[in-house]
Amino acid sequence: MERHTDKVTDLFIIGGGINGCGIARDAAGRGLSVTLAEMNDLASATSSASTKLFHGGLRYLEYFEFRLVREALIERETLLRAMPHISWPMRFVLPYHKDMRFDSETPTSRLLSTVMPWMKGRRPAWLIRLGLFMYDHLGGRKILPGTSSLDLQSAPEGGPLQNKFHTAYEYSDCWIEDSRLVVLNARDAEARGANILVRTEVLAAKRVDDLWEITIRDKQSGETRVVHAKMLINAGGPWVGDIIQTKIHINSREGVRLVRGSHIVTPKLYDHDKCYFFQGEDGRIIFAIPYERDFTLIGTTDQDHPDPAEPPICTETEQDYLCAFASKYFQKPVTRDDIVWTYSGVRPLYDDGASSATAATRDYTLKVDAQGGAPVLNVFGGKITTYRRLAESAMDKVSEHFPDLPGPWTAGISLPGGDFPVGGVPDLVEAMLADYPFLDRVWAQRLVRAYGTEAKTILGDAKSISDLGEDFGATLTARELAWLVDKEYARTAEDVVWRRNKMGLRLSAEQIADIQGWMDRKTEPVAVNA
Repeated sequence: MERHTDKVTDLFIIGGGINGCGIARDAAGRGLSVTLAEMNDLASATSSASTKLFHGGLRYLEYFEFRLVREALIERETLLRAMPHISWPMRFVLPYHKDMRFDSETPTSRLLSTVMPWMKGRRPAWLIRLGLFMYDHLGGRKILPGTSSLDLQSAPEGGPLQNKFHTAYEYSDCWIEDSRLVVLNARDAEARGANILVRTEVLAAKRVDDLWEITIRDKQSGETRVVHAKMLINAGGPWVGDIIQTKIHINSREGVRLVRGSHIVTPKLYDHDKCYFFQGEDGRIIFAIPYERDFTLIGTTDQDHPDPAEPPICTETEQDYLCAFASKYFQKPVTRDDIVWTYSGVRPLYDDGASSATAATRDYTLKVDAQGGAPVLNVFGGKITTYRRLAESAMDKVSEHFPDLPGPWTAGISLPGGDFPVGGVPDLVEAMLADYPFLDRVWAQRLVRAYGTEAKTILGDAKSISDLGEDFGATLTARELAWLVDKEYARTAEDVVWRRNKMGLRLSAEQIADIQGWMDRKTEPVAVNA
């Protein structure tokens, strides 16, 4: 049965990825009423399938994307200060060999081939140093250390690599727990008044009397209702084009190019805590990154993915590609037998007509359509590093329709649990160990890295492990699981073990089923006696 709700919200946002939740947080903080609907779990698509980096995009310099790189470089440190529990600095090692050749069609390679034809197919050392010099200085770096050189014959970072690599350049970027970033933005938006609806599908939206009339369906209860909004924001990610065509039915000349990025996870390939930046003969790059303490993350690919309805998977071809790519650098070859997990996401890039998926712009484009009544803002493209700036730019568009809105406010405002200094994780871990002696260090570190200062709120007055309730394995207890259900919108075991954390790498199918059973019992309706 369809029912109507009379209250009109200022903004209705379609999509619970990082762009939708980032916009919801910014808008709610400026005093607008906000409703966000996500048809599945928060960060269930692209925003949980990234390479987990806040980075400027070193390779984008070859495409002359200087504005995007500068904005992203500045954002790294702004974001790091706001979320030092889920983001932290990392050093990246870029091995170099003078005989390396690349099949590259970037603007830089074409220019170099024209001016210095003998350089065709090469990235000379001076060009890499120039790029890293720009990377160090475009963004006004204050926290992160700058570029240095490494002698791979003597440095421990050279140990896992083939002997032909003698030199490397080392630079800084930041790790980010991508799906937790989305959830924390949603929580902060809700704390500021936003209404966050998960597993709620938008069936249709139409303009009626200068308002949007939006029909939504709760996918768990099946209930359908109609809500009204003054402005619609389409942050549907890979589905942004489908929403334009089949949900809101507007004419748009803007298009989205769907590009699949796949990753593989293997047991730990080396012992130090730095990442590798590998350059491929095909002109692409991949990263090898320490992951979840016992693993190595390798990615990503760039493949066109035309149909958003087709779930993205890391194909056998992509697995072979990533293994072969990494094996050109590591002494010990990486094979498909080493892979313990794969994941893949679809990047909804703005369609700029680029000749390849790799060359398509990573910048974002925001388009407002106000023809025929109430406005809609369509969000194309973007990268996780610039999500906060994208939200500010979206609010610039929104403010044209909501006069006298306050200005930007999110820079420097911490996300939930992030109210402590950059570099403060060790102190928090020690405090956790002192307050909860039954924790071991690995457990305390995991809690602090996930929840920051809220870790103590979760454990509360617990005096022993038994006070935390059922033990599901890998240090996940009922006390923490209740927090994820009550505070972080988790509805299924998959939400918990693959998005709120990555315990799926350590838990058995039976343990995951136990988690689902506990969640089902917790959310069962309570019978009321007449």
